[in-house]
Amino acid sequence: MAEKRDYYEVLGVSKTASDADIKKAFRVLAKKYHPDMNPGDKEAETRFKEAQEAYAVLSDAEKRRQYDQFGHAAFDGSGGGGGFDFSGMDMGDIFGDIFGDFFGGGSRRRANDGPMKGANLRTSIRITFEEAVFGCEKEIEMVLKDECRTCHGTGAKPGTNPETCSKCGGKGKVVFTQQSFFGTVQNVQSCPDCNGSGKIVREKCPDCRGTGYIANKKKIQVSIPAGIDNGQSVRIRDKGEPGVNGGPRGDLLVEVVVSRHPVFQRQDMHIYSTAPITYAQAALGGEIRISTVDGDVLYEVKPGTQTDTRIRLKGKGVPSLRNKALRGDHYVTLIVQVPTSLGADAKEALRRFDELTGDSLNRAGKDSGAAKHEKKKKKGFMDKIKEL
Repeated sequence: MAEKRDYYEVLGVSKTASDADIKKAFRVLAKKYHPDMNPGDKEAETRFKEAQEAYAVLSDAEKRRQYDQFGHAAFDGSGGGGGFDFSGMDMGDIFGDIFGDFFGGGSRRRANDGPMKGANLRTSIRITFEEAVFGCEKEIEMVLKDECRTCHGTGAKPGTNPETCSKCGGKGKVVFTQQSFFGTVQNVQSCPDCNGSGKIVREKCPDCRGTGYIANKKKIQVSIPAGIDNGQSVRIRDKGEPGVNGGPRGDLLVEVVVSRHPVFQRQDMHIYSTAPITYAQAALGGEIRISTVDGDVLYEVKPGTQTDTRIRLKGKGVPSLRNKALRGDHYVTLIVQVPTSLGADAKEALRRFDELTGDSLNRAGKDSGAAKHEKKKKKGFMDKIKEL
């Protein structure tokens, strides 16, 4: 049979470790090697039992003193400690303290006798692109629970009172134990008799049917802040579910759904769009009208502007949610439009334009040296367009 490892070595602590250090070390090992986390792993099962045995000794002051004096002999009957039987040891207290949540709830769970905040409610609302940019006021209808005026929230018929649940003693929780291969484990669950309320209503209120609440349809004002984005939520305090045992109401979370805009697209605080310009505007420059969320603005296109040129309209974007004085920018991509239908005069003008510019443009990459110098003496591109 393999020789047992030193208990301090098993837990990975020094012989001067405090009780808190020992418990912390065991917590880490137990969670790592717990059989439920390692199904079918015999090595993990062995490590778990080894750590369990080490903790059972070192967490007990008297057993730790005996182990420090006699070693493993203190518990096998061969030393002066008188021996110790691990097989009958109840590990309920240990696992109830360390693995309360892991095993479905522990003995430290709060009793159901204190005030608790009600649950939050959620809904959604659709707004336009402009409403998201500048903010707006909306009204929604919600069904909210209010305290029953007949029983004042007790759920009991007038003249009667709820009784304290005898099964859980009014705590709303019951503790039960179960046996496993590593000992007795304590578990906590909601009381089945009172459904976790701690109270039993024998005679129910006729108006609320014992629930203590009446559902009413209400209109609620929602203030949508400027700059809100799609998917973000607005929190409205105290419009959620009623609290428990005198606790405050929960909140209402309104998720914002922003409709698509036919022209504008948004990215963070910036807005993006496109604007068409003609051949003449691209070549000669000129004033164009651009749509923004603030209305149309005039912009001076530079001569020789190429298609897909992006311009920036500073401060025409989306306001910051944190600072309304800050706004993003509006970026506009200029697209040179190609005519799809031309009259005879327009076609003739374009042919003349092509004769004036086409050859020189096609030869631009081939010209060099004296040829380029000679071209400088000829009329410029802009002069030709003006002449045409």
